[in-house]
Amino acid sequence: MNVLLAHNFYQQPGGEDQTFADEGRLLEQHGHVVGRFTMDNDAVDTIGKLTVARQTVWNGPARQSLRKAIRETGARIVHFHNTFPLISPAGYYAAHDEGAAVVQTLHNYRLMCVTATFCRNGRLCEDCLGRAVAWPGIFHGCYRGSRAGSAAVAAMLAFHRLKGTWRREVDVYIALSEFGRKKFIEGGLPPDKLMVKPIFSDPDPGLGAGQGDFALFVGRLSAEKGIATLLAAWPRIYADTGTKLKIIGNGPLRSSAEAASGKASGIEYLGRLESQQEVYATMGAAQALIFPSIWYEGQPRTIVESLAKGTPILASRLGSMPEMVEGGRTGLLFEPGNPDDLARQARVLLSAQADRQRMRQAARLEFESRYTAEQNYPLLMRCYERALKESGGPANGPAQRSLDA
Repeated sequence: MNVLLAHNFYQQPGGEDQTFADEGRLLEQHGHVVGRFTMDNDAVDTIGKLTVARQTVWNGPARQSLRKAIRETGARIVHFHNTFPLISPAGYYAAHDEGAAVVQTLHNYRLMCVTATFCRNGRLCEDCLGRAVAWPGIFHGCYRGSRAGSAAVAAMLAFHRLKGTWRREVDVYIALSEFGRKKFIEGGLPPDKLMVKPIFSDPDPGLGAGQGDFALFVGRLSAEKGIATLLAAWPRIYADTGTKLKIIGNGPLRSSAEAASGKASGIEYLGRLESQQEVYATMGAAQALIFPSIWYEGQPRTIVESLAKGTPILASRLGSMPEMVEGGRTGLLFEPGNPDDLARQARVLLSAQADRQRMRQAARLEFESRYTAEQNYPLLMRCYERALKESGGPANGPAQRSLDA
């Protein structure tokens, strides 16, 4: 099968980029012909703000370029990971113009929320969920603190809701969790087009030994990741258990992590490590991974990697996390945003070495049963087969639609 993968890279690399790369490699390993159509948000710096706003809603040149790429690759499936902002939903129309089926992986909640996280000012917010126009997101300037930028995103969402793009122009949506699937249905996406397929980690980072005397946080240092909760709780955890916390990552709250570091708090800020192998080695040595996120998350790659390393996870009881971390088996869960409960659960996890060893084995088994490339490939094929069926397959031929804008 010929497949074209389409992705708009953000300026800050993230898990979506890795999934885009992983799935392309997986398809090629199974003999598929894979093309790649990409755009990069670095280009935004050279484009006027009004042009970016217009192209966020509908990028005619990108549509034309994508049509050409589909013809050149002979793709039967166009699998989108991110269209925001430069590919735009016009990409879906380009695929159907050429008779290809459309698959969209839902890595975040962009189709329902201006900021894509259902999180505002450090709290969950669903004010725009299900609205025809996401006016609360505009009012609060949810996109990068800008009302103008938020209006551009809200205009894209409203235009394509009215136009029927989300219902008609995507043949299969891939949600990463059952929680995500339910939330997208609540937001108005067609239930019969929503399938669930997790991400995977390949190559396998391998089982760690858990020999370190520390717990670990890995991720972006930003409010929605629950950094404030973590930094508030850890001095108490360190006083009770003697377990240090190492923090790997960068982001807008880096200064908070740096200020909290020190012998008295038991916190050590490592910054951004040079290689993923260093991250894996540290993760495999940790007694536990701490994942205090206060937004729903799509499906955190860090949790998948921690399961692969056999490292138990202490995660917020929120969104997709309870599907990924089974309390008492592969880790423990705590009330999101509550440093007291984080401290309580951390004391339990870090004080019971025998339980942690049992959890290490269970975590690794969870990875092997759900998050390997071998487990993922047939699920991806099932999504593609459904998409071809929904679109009517290549027998439909190219749709005869206008090529303007």
